[in-house]
Amino acid sequence: MIPAKAYAAQNAKSPLAPWSFERRDVGPDDVLIDIAYCGVCHSDIHQARNEWGGATFPMVPGHEIVGTVAQVGANVKKFKAGDRVGVGCMVDSCRECAQCKADLEQFCEKGMSGTYNGFEQDKKTPTQGGYSDKVVVTQDFVLSIPDNLPLDAAAPLLCAGITTYSPLRHWKIGKGDKVGIIGLGGLGHMGVKFAAAFGAETYVITTSPGKAEDAKRLGAVGTVVSKDKDDLAKHAGSFDFLLCTVAAEYDPGLYLGLLKVDGTMAVVGAPDKPLNLHLFSVIMGRKTLAGSLIGGIKETQEMLDFCGEHNIVSDIEVINIQQINEAYERMIKSDVRYRFSIDMKSLAA
Repeated sequence: MIPAKAYAAQNAKSPLAPWSFERRDVGPDDVLIDIAYCGVCHSDIHQARNEWGGATFPMVPGHEIVGTVAQVGANVKKFKAGDRVGVGCMVDSCRECAQCKADLEQFCEKGMSGTYNGFEQDKKTPTQGGYSDKVVVTQDFVLSIPDNLPLDAAAPLLCAGITTYSPLRHWKIGKGDKVGIIGLGGLGHMGVKFAAAFGAETYVITTSPGKAEDAKRLGAVGTVVSKDKDDLAKHAGSFDFLLCTVAAEYDPGLYLGLLKVDGTMAVVGAPDKPLNLHLFSVIMGRKTLAGSLIGGIKETQEMLDFCGEHNIVSDIEVINIQQINEAYERMIKSDVRYRFSIDMKSLAA
């Protein structure tokens, strides 16, 4: 076994604190990664505080992992020591079901193995995430990070990046489409960058008029203030596609009214309470309200390569691991533009 250092939650009420544990030995198909940075996702808070239920403790959060290869198993052909690599929200899947064979491991029929607060494919061994100094992952779930992307700002691409890239690709967003990104946070700012890079006429839909300047800096042509009835009326029935990144309670009908006939609103944010939807919001206009998770491994690598070609990374604030509990409180208050990235060298401090 390989000794590892981390920050972990011991229960749903405890702050994250130093914890030592053991990673598995490097098997024939495994890659040992020295973690350089790990992004902080809002789902880390939900899971560490058991707000979604079913949490297992002790828990090492973190599924936006980047670093360098330290060691590879005898059968590994894809990577070598020194390679820049990443690990996202999954570390394995059954590989055999229809979804896995279609490169949709995130929808594995037997259950994919989450990077943390999950179990290996034996359904017994807990997985632990990237708020640690090292991780061992099977080579098929390790991703290559383009050389031109800084590792600290590339880390959030492994979740925030693919979560927004995947639905935009799935619904074939591109030139000629009018797209609205609802919410300008950790997910939303990546949605703006991708939609704009794909050639869409991109707007940020926000409750905050003060975000107009940032929206344009990120690639949007304008904003729609959702609290302004005149602004909503001006854009009613004009959008081809909406990507909703909001994780708080909201009225879906408010946004569905912005869609054209046959328009789609894809949801990637996950409020912790059910929303109230009047079905006439979708019936009138034959509109679609859809959901999206992350992408499969093939699509995630495609996303990273696209980012490398277009120099796209997340807007980040780098923190030390000792600041993680403070960072959680700041995230809850939306006090970050737009993603925290933990410098894991700080674990040695």
